[in-house]
Amino acid sequence: MRRLIALLLPLALLIAGCSSGSSSSQPTPTSQSAGDVNALSSLKVTTTDKAPTVDFAKPLTVSSLTVKMIQDGSGAAVKAGQSAVVNVLALKGTDGSVLGDTFSSGQPEKVPVDSSLQQQNATLYNALVGAKVGSYLAYATPPVSAEQGGDGTTTLLILKITDAKDIPAPLSKPEGDVVTPPPGLPKVTTDSKGVPQIDVKGVAKPTKLIAQDLIKGKGAVVQSSDTIVANYVGVNLSDGTKFDSSYDRGTPATFALSQVIQGWTDGLTGKTVGSRVLLVIPAAQAYGDQGQGGAKGDLVFVVDILGVQ
Repeated sequence: MRRLIALLLPLALLIAGCSSGSSSSQPTPTSQSAGDVNALSSLKVTTTDKAPTVDFAKPLTVSSLTVKMIQDGSGAAVKAGQSAVVNVLALKGTDGSVLGDTFSSGQPEKVPVDSSLQQQNATLYNALVGAKVGSYLAYATPPVSAEQGGDGTTTLLILKITDAKDIPAPLSKPEGDVVTPPPGLPKVTTDSKGVPQIDVKGVAKPTKLIAQDLIKGKGAVVQSSDTIVANYVGVNLSDGTKFDSSYDRGTPATFALSQVIQGWTDGLTGKTVGSRVLLVIPAAQAYGDQGQGGAKGDLVFVVDILGVQ
């Protein structure tokens, strides 16, 4: 259930990136309805202590990313640069069946209301900035083909903003207590620039995922639904060939743990900000035996967790 919900909002962002809802002109936030609002004219939302009751004429289809303010809250307004904490009820537009529900699980999602969201999805960004804590919004996405990861139907999300939190600035490097790893793992050193170097000589194929702290950070605990800021290096276990490195690009990466390989999601969930983590990932929890690009078979990463959003 948790991963299903975590995937729905990123899917909506993917749609936005390919639609007229995307904008690079940085429009002024409105916290108002936008898009194909007339398609939601039959929508009725009854709020309860848990998930709201929702009714609408079926099938529901919208022609563009659509946001409608259902009920204004009475709390503080969400500010640009904060993280909006939202509960989500996801419904299939064809028949109203429930795709996921964080209201009942008590595990709301966090949506960074930052420049990345503004560039990818101006519709959602404008709806969140200025909206008050306690507000209910309806958010509908146009149909997405199977080739793009959808099922050809509209998805309706009912969002309740439960909180708005400031996003701490990410660290510049890992900070915490140095941990001595057990024998048999890849050896990790750093060069003169502080970039991790990975030596896989003599390391056996993993039978399960290994997530070993090399530096134990003292910051926030990473959750599977978080978007993290991290530096990393990845090599193939078979021969130590490097296939990816954020250090080579000169800037940390920002990504949702719901959108990466399973070894990253499972291995980094529960770790803490400031940590340097050694991941030894079996192929089945990476890209499979066929690999992807230069990443082949079992993989080894060193990941510096610099922040969460």
